[in-house]
Amino acid sequence: MSAGIRQCGLEDLEALRNISIETFRETFGSQNSSENLNAYLEKAFSPDRLKEEMAHPESRFFFIEKDGEIAGYLKVNIGNAQSEEMGEGSLEVERIYISNKFQKQGLGKVLFNRAVSLAKEEGKSKVWLGVWEENDHAIAFYEKSGFIRTGAHSFLLGDDEQTDLIMEKELI
Repeated sequence: MSAGIRQCGLEDLEALRNISIETFRETFGSQNSSENLNAYLEKAFSPDRLKEEMAHPESRFFFIEKDGEIAGYLKVNIGNAQSEEMGEGSLEVERIYISNKFQKQGLGKVLFNRAVSLAKEEGKSKVWLGVWEENDHAIAFYEKSGFIRTGAHSFLLGDDEQTDLIMEKELI
């Protein structure tokens, strides 16, 4: 069965919270203390925080579904919703995660392509994101997709200050 992408609405809040926690824990749980991980998850993916993010007019969430299950999700930001001041010509991919169960099926690429399409539809000239400097797999994926490293910023996971690389891709 093929995968489908759909935009999330407030009725999807619980499902969004569940897939957000699941995929973040799968991706970073083994590399961080459970205290720091749990502190981050509780704050970043609280129902109130997610509801606020979903209501922001310059942010959008999307699910990718396969075989009737939510396989992952994407969060993009434009304008003032971006986590760094990158200008009106940019779209930020703030979160893009696929559940371990659905890895290695090309779904991350499908979501990534949706983000690029959105950027083009919005008239943006650049897509950018932050990726943990220790996440070699993701960095390699983004570099293969045409992103270049342009900077770094801090990311606080619990009380552990980590470094995210800022990577950008110019759109033609």
